Amino acid sequence: MIKSMTGFGRCEVSEGDRKITVEMKSVNHRYLDVSMKMPKKLNYFDSVIRGILKGYIQRGKVDVYVTYEDLSESNVALAYNAKIAAQYVDYFHQMEEQFGLKNDMQVSVLARCPEVLVMEEQKEDEEEMCHLLEEAVHGACRRFVETRIREGEALRSDLLEKLDEMLETVAYIEERSPQILAEYRQKLEMKVKELFADAQIDESRLATEVTIFADKICVDEEIVRLRSHVEAMKAALENEEGVGRKLDFIAQEMNREANTTLSKANDLEISNRAIDLKTAIEKVREQIQNIE
Repeated sequence: MIKSMTGFGRCEVSEGDRKITVEMKSVNHRYLDVSMKMPKKLNYFDSVIRGILKGYIQRGKVDVYVTYEDLSESNVALAYNAKIAAQYVDYFHQMEEQFGLKNDMQVSVLARCPEVLVMEEQKEDEEEMCHLLEEAVHGACRRFVETRIREGEALRSDLLEKLDEMLETVAYIEERSPQILAEYRQKLEMKVKELFADAQIDESRLATEVTIFADKICVDEEIVRLRSHVEAMKAALENEEGVGRKLDFIAQEMNREANTTLSKANDLEISNRAIDLKTAIEKVREQIQNIE
């Protein structure tokens, strides 16, 4: 199953007055690169989230956004800071003795002093929070993978079509190669006859020249390897997962064979087809960059 490296997934999970939303998207990248943004209170679960993601994703630059909402009134409580209050009382006594002032301090006055009474967030149940978060992450990942599979199927179809076109080009080059030899032999015979009208053509010498020429332009090995690479790529597209790197390597090998074919070409038609082949391979390589 082929997967694209671009995808999007979103999932909301609610439990009582609490809600966690996980949203994720990705673009192409050589490796798995995860960037996360979430509330500080959830930073503790960073490794948990990354572990889940690795089960769904092999490659790509993935941005993950986590939001948390608690609509209950029990998430904060009033707290009394006894140590701070005691320090205020001590300082008030010092001020009374130092300046000879009446200490008319009352509880209502002390309560209004900064940090004596504060609102504190209640500590969340980590186990419940982790369960809620894991459910949201798994849900977002499943939707994320679904979009990657849909786009991957489109990429697979497009690549298979391009590979079939490449095979047609390879078949033309293979068919054209023997014709070049026949044409070359014919040209040699005509030149000999023009230069030595009455001379007898030395067939052995002619055959030697044609053989030397054939050796220079022979692309049989390149044709065989190109076909092999195309079939290997088609097989990988049909039967394997996470093949982006493998396909890129095969495409590099294809390009090497196409370059050799072009350098050996001593015929305009084969040169044009070899250029078409290189262009097709480059298009394939561009598409492969989108595959996980």
